[in-house]
Amino acid sequence: MQGRTGTWKANIRTATSCWGRLPRPARYALRELTDRYGFSVPLGEIRFLDGAWYVTHSGLLRLATRAHCQGIQVIRVRELCDPSQQRWFFKAIVYKSRNSKGFVGYGDAHPANVSPLVRGSEMRLAETRAVSRALRKAYGIGLCSVEELGWTAQTPQDRRQPTTSSIPSVPNNEHSRLRDRLCLLIRQHQLDPALVKRYAVEFCGKQTLKEASRDLVESFIAQLAAFAKKDRDGLICKLNSYAHPVEATP
Repeated sequence: MQGRTGTWKANIRTATSCWGRLPRPARYALRELTDRYGFSVPLGEIRFLDGAWYVTHSGLLRLATRAHCQGIQVIRVRELCDPSQQRWFFKAIVYKSRNSKGFVGYGDAHPANVSPLVRGSEMRLAETRAVSRALRKAYGIGLCSVEELGWTAQTPQDRRQPTTSSIPSVPNNEHSRLRDRLCLLIRQHQLDPALVKRYAVEFCGKQTLKEASRDLVESFIAQLAAFAKKDRDGLICKLNSYAHPVEATP
């Protein structure tokens, strides 16, 4: 109980720092998630997006470890996959104990239901979604996982904007190089593309990234890489501060 009390204090402190004062229902939900599952906000196990809590894949895996999960089996559903179209479908089975019959979850991914910034990683994302769904079913998690969202937790407005606008107009070879470097960082550290874009706009001091010079964008990418390597949790908290604020109840 003492450990969970410490986790709760760290959770509410970090959540307030990242997202401001939470509405009362959100605070109650956070307390329940802390007491029942031991989820940690500082470790990035749960996130507050658009007024709702979401669990992350890493949070589910840590929960499985704490609960002494016996194993996870992942199977590609071949008849539903089409590698030529980057369409992947996986089945995951979570075994909570040696005698468990297993909890099944399915996950799919294709270019139409993933962010353009993570194109090329559809197979890994489909596997992740399958495992997340199986783990949520096994441990009775009523939250959707961040990785299951069809567009990496972006807002409708962000979804309508072409992702190439996140890179300024430069010659084609430079355009591709900067875009590829940024995409690689986002994939490697599992960052939210929409929040990275807002962070970049503020860093460059422009209204849009189209107005930023190539040197400014390169400087931002270098700082982002260093920040992610040194303190990823701190970077996640920094990025979360760019999420749309939720009005607090009196």
